[in-house]
Amino acid sequence: MNTLTRVMIIEDDIAIAELHHRYLSQMDGFEVIGIATTQAEAEIQLDILNPDLVLLDVYLPDGSGLDILTKVRGSNQGCDVILITAARDVETLQHAMRGGVVDYLLKPVMFPRLEAALKKYSSQRESIDNASDLDQGLVDKMLQASTHSDNSLPKRLPKGIDGVTLDKIRILFTDGELKLTADEAGEKIGASRTTARRYLEYLITAGELEADLNYGTVGRPERCYMKLIR
Repeated sequence: MNTLTRVMIIEDDIAIAELHHRYLSQMDGFEVIGIATTQAEAEIQLDILNPDLVLLDVYLPDGSGLDILTKVRGSNQGCDVILITAARDVETLQHAMRGGVVDYLLKPVMFPRLEAALKKYSSQRESIDNASDLDQGLVDKMLQASTHSDNSLPKRLPKGIDGVTLDKIRILFTDGELKLTADEAGEKIGASRTTARRYLEYLITAGELEADLNYGTVGRPERCYMKLIR
């Protein structure tokens, strides 16, 4: 894409909103232009900022994200919506589909799943922007938005790996140059060395981190973990 996708985050938990902000900061082509934690804030910002894409929570302290979705569609605002929610009932999914959301993510959202949703969105938007006219192939591709390849589906986490703790570990390595031992990682997230090591080793098997040995000056060498640069 030649231009940045301007993103607004609507999420009642400011910590989760900031987490999504950090996820987006790691990806090319996206710019967060606003964060709202209530329906009232969201409606004001939507009118003023006019984002291209909204990451929308359902449960807000003064209303519902579904009401925001209905108002956005009723006012013909030209923004796309990815719903991110803990709501697992069929009615919410049906409402979201009728509202034309481009994706529906269940909390807790793992970065690979959010990344897959955003990359798919970028690819579809680029295809539309570059099309001079429609052919059936392009139409079919656009209408398969709700069909995900195996690579874009969220992976089932193994026993002993919690999604929230896993995201805390991932955030530590936002700086690609950072190297941490299991002791250091555990201290930063408030967990034991053993717990931190379990998550760090999982991220190695997932292809997100790599490890090296730090021999230091005394004692046994320690494993240092760092982000895998592809």
